[in-house]
Amino acid sequence: MTEGARATDGIPESRRKERVPGIPAGWTVIAAKDFADHILSIRFTILLLLLGVIGAYMVYAISGTIRDAAQVASGSPQLFLFLFAGAAEPTEGFAVTFVGFVALLGPLLGIAFGFDAVSAERAEGTLPRLVAQPIHRDDVINGKFVAALSVIVLIFAAVMLFIAGVGLFRLGVTPTGDEALRLATWFLVAVVYVGFWLALAMLASVLFRRAATAALVMISAWIVLVLFWRLIGPVIAGLVAPQRETDTIAQQVGALTTQQNVLRISPSQMFSELSGVLLDPSQTSLGVVLPDERAIPSLLPFVQSLLVGWPLLIALIALTGACFALTYISFMRQEVRA
Repeated sequence: MTEGARATDGIPESRRKERVPGIPAGWTVIAAKDFADHILSIRFTILLLLLGVIGAYMVYAISGTIRDAAQVASGSPQLFLFLFAGAAEPTEGFAVTFVGFVALLGPLLGIAFGFDAVSAERAEGTLPRLVAQPIHRDDVINGKFVAALSVIVLIFAAVMLFIAGVGLFRLGVTPTGDEALRLATWFLVAVVYVGFWLALAMLASVLFRRAATAALVMISAWIVLVLFWRLIGPVIAGLVAPQRETDTIAQQVGALTTQQNVLRISPSQMFSELSGVLLDPSQTSLGVVLPDERAIPSLLPFVQSLLVGWPLLIALIALTGACFALTYISFMRQEVRA
């Protein structure tokens, strides 16, 4: 027996494999396979074309406003941000901007790539064989989440670069360093936001055996939390802290604060408020501000804007992490039968 063989005596086979250099981790193998499957799927093609068409129409629809803004606010340090947050006047519901577009349809990306992540493997009978491979069981859920999130990042980056390119062509200006930091940070926030919906969709895929059931549950959650929560939230807040004509200013502010906190139960509301802080340097607060408390209009630097939106950013990250943790625990405790 050689010295190398004696050195590995008593070490389990799984531990020996971990010591061999050049062998990728199990989750990377699954992530690479699922990423390739997503890229080559008709689902990815349809979603990319759909988002590309919507993005092109959005840029075309706001091009006149952008041109007027360029003439009125030439030299403004936030002109490039108009492309994403301030280029068009809001209509009923979501504004016709890239931010409103992501807040409304971004969850559908996470749902589309997550609702059948596990249930499809279970329906096809490949989940037992996948778990039986010489990998850790958590590599399955980790790899699938990373693959789906990578595809979402790719789609977001493509659409965002397209809009930025059109803006460079039409406005003839380049983003400043502060604007680049704001856009990069907002991009990461958007990924976290859609990552929450991806984790929630994967949780539904783990809990429900049929992909159709998981999709129905997620569409219902999207309708309630994104479309109707702005109508439901004020009703709930009115029951918790009703407003009366005889209320003092402090009581009115408290009621408005309660309504704002109830609305923030929806991740869409948190994302919209955080986007406003990051992409609008003139926004200096997230809470209720009275007219006599408003400061002289000024543009905040990037660091100050980040500090203003820091509580919502931490809350959104924590919500996404908690949702993925529930998905992870549910999958690890679930029995997989052949």
